[in-house]
Amino acid sequence: MRERVWEAAGVRLQSVTLDTDTSVHTLFGQQMGARKSYNPQHRGKKSYQPILTFLAETREYLMGELHNGDRPSGAQIARHLERASAALPKGVERVYARADSGFYCCEAVEAYERRGWQFIISARKTARLVEELKAAERKPSPRTDADGQCEFRYEPEGWGKAYRFIALRYEKKPPPREAGEPEQYQLFETTDYRYRVFVTNLRQAVDLLVWSTISG
Repeated sequence: MRERVWEAAGVRLQSVTLDTDTSVHTLFGQQMGARKSYNPQHRGKKSYQPILTFLAETREYLMGELHNGDRPSGAQIARHLERASAALPKGVERVYARADSGFYCCEAVEAYERRGWQFIISARKTARLVEELKAAERKPSPRTDADGQCEFRYEPEGWGKAYRFIALRYEKKPPPREAGEPEQYQLFETTDYRYRVFVTNLRQAVDLLVWSTISG
């Protein structure tokens, strides 16, 4: 059906960008599969976390599945990406994939690479990754809002090989007098700094890659 719609609308995309994310659906009853998990709007409430993938260029819903309130496992993420791949129109030749830190796992990376997709995923904070960030050579970042940027090769535990990691560093400022918006969970902190960190197989400059995650 999607292929017929694209043909009728004159859409001939050979390259697409897939955005995969989880959404929090708060529950107020005793529904099966409900869990207390990440829920910034209703802290402590049970929820589901549906997995959703969209086509960035056309804003189309591509694939989704209902999921309980637990963080998706690597196997579940890989299965979702396989289904998303099968839902793409046949004319698509190149795929760029973006995902939040809920999809930071070797299974997701392997699923992207099996299909020849290029990807960028927000990284989750681990003690080893923080040590790599502290040791990395930092440079000024004049084309972003950060105080500095860096990139390095790093092999997370169990991944089998090293990947390119990129990061923006922000010096901590005194907290505002009034509580502001909740901090995005892909921003994590060390003693003096906050970081935005991504793993990717793309080769573009750091500022272009970080900008692409914001524009999505």
